[in-house]
Amino acid sequence: MIDESDGDPIDRTGDEPPDGAAPDGCRGGRGDELATDGGLGAGETDSEPRISFYGGKWASTIPLAFFIVWAIFQSGVLGIGDTNGLVIGALIGTILGMFFARGDWKAYADTIFEGMTQRVAATAIVAWLWAGMFADTLQVGGFVEGLIFAADALNVGAATFPAAAFVLCGLLATGIGTGYGATIAFVTLFFPAGVLIGANPVLLFAAILSGAVFGDNLAPVSDTTIVSAVTQDADIGGVVASRFKYAIAAAIPAFIAYLIMGSVLSGASLEGSAALRETATALGLVHLISMGVVIVTAVAGRHIVEAISWGLIVAVAFNLAFGLSAVSDILVFTVSEAGAFTALPFVAVGETASVGGSLYSGATGFFPLIVLTLLIVSMAQIMIRGGGFAAIQEFLLNSVATNVRRAELTMVLGTATINGMITINTAAEIAIAPYIARIGEKFNINGYRRANILDANTSALGYIFPWAGGVLVGYQVMVGPDGLGEQYGPEMVVNPIEVVPYVFHGWFLVIVFLIAAITGFGREYIPDRTSEEVSRA
Repeated sequence: MIDESDGDPIDRTGDEPPDGAAPDGCRGGRGDELATDGGLGAGETDSEPRISFYGGKWASTIPLAFFIVWAIFQSGVLGIGDTNGLVIGALIGTILGMFFARGDWKAYADTIFEGMTQRVAATAIVAWLWAGMFADTLQVGGFVEGLIFAADALNVGAATFPAAAFVLCGLLATGIGTGYGATIAFVTLFFPAGVLIGANPVLLFAAILSGAVFGDNLAPVSDTTIVSAVTQDADIGGVVASRFKYAIAAAIPAFIAYLIMGSVLSGASLEGSAALRETATALGLVHLISMGVVIVTAVAGRHIVEAISWGLIVAVAFNLAFGLSAVSDILVFTVSEAGAFTALPFVAVGETASVGGSLYSGATGFFPLIVLTLLIVSMAQIMIRGGGFAAIQEFLLNSVATNVRRAELTMVLGTATINGMITINTAAEIAIAPYIARIGEKFNINGYRRANILDANTSALGYIFPWAGGVLVGYQVMVGPDGLGEQYGPEMVVNPIEVVPYVFHGWFLVIVFLIAAITGFGREYIPDRTSEEVSRA
């Protein structure tokens, strides 16, 4: 029964939950287990923080807080979108926090290593490496030229290209279950094709990020979908079905916005783009099959590493079979002096000895971002072990979430805040999930609803903040070794701070849940519907 005066359930305390509610001691279920095992969960069983700080628990936020201030100053004030600069900010922040730690600093140093060895960081890193090799191999195989040919043939102009990229990237991300992987593929391939036909670079990059948000949020095999469902004791199928209305409510206005802004914002003028468009051929479109192999394999339930590996094998085979690239474009060992091995197709003579090719550049381009990710996760671990994370969440739980409407607003804004600090969206989700469960169960909010709030905001903001992993992974494609900037010119490099206002689907998804929290749209209580057992998902 619901008190219609304010939308709160009559049982506001949660002490005697109605039939169907989880009893005390069952909160979080496997979600607590996942969070604790992952190391990034705030639901630790320890009664006291593992690290003591001068200034109390709040001092444990110093490393991450310093990093965010550094990132805002570097990206927003100075306009420098350099991942290496963010790495320096993270290192300085980590060192600064050490001076506030009590004792001999051993626990602090151990926590740094503990954070860097978390599975959640390794998952993102592996996705970047494999997707980078795959996308670069398609690029040297003429897929960009094939897309330009297709765009001209289908009369997809500069104005409509961002909207098309949003839809297609969303479909790819939903199919393969990784927004990061979809971002790498589309920035490597669709982004230069769109810019070369006259699309606005900033808007196009933002449209790709929006597509990644859509897929990360909705894909049944996405890490964020799985984590949000499991930590809230909900079955994955039911969660995906229940969140579709929110995703579409944000996607439709986002699509319209890209159509409108595509006509308003002018594109870049690249020297030689007209000649490239005239010489573009359809042969590179054979790699639509390579991408199809990845999607079909992933949808069939195979691991994303296996799915991309099969796509990579097919792409290499097509490149060589159709003469789309030479062996040396894929992998080449450059030696300084000619010898017996220089007759091999993958050995060349140059001024300096080196290794190159699409496999090399596709993987190594993400090394700075990999280091940054490890540092961010370790700083988050410091905040968790020092009690700062728990202090923030307890404040929200006890002082802000005083009725069901405020509780849901707290969930939305709390996940946004944590994602702004822990910029790898799955890591942020794991960290805050136990508190979402506590707040939701206090007001008998259904697990589906909790999972949707948790996932939507971490998915969305993970591709909006200029220092977030989803944004930086696309930016790294532009500025990395043999990146788009080197290949096509500086017009292919977009400062991450510039895309913030244009990630329409991400912003609309946050707005949809803010409105849903205020109005009660889609709100379900625990007695309204009982989730399937998580183990059956």
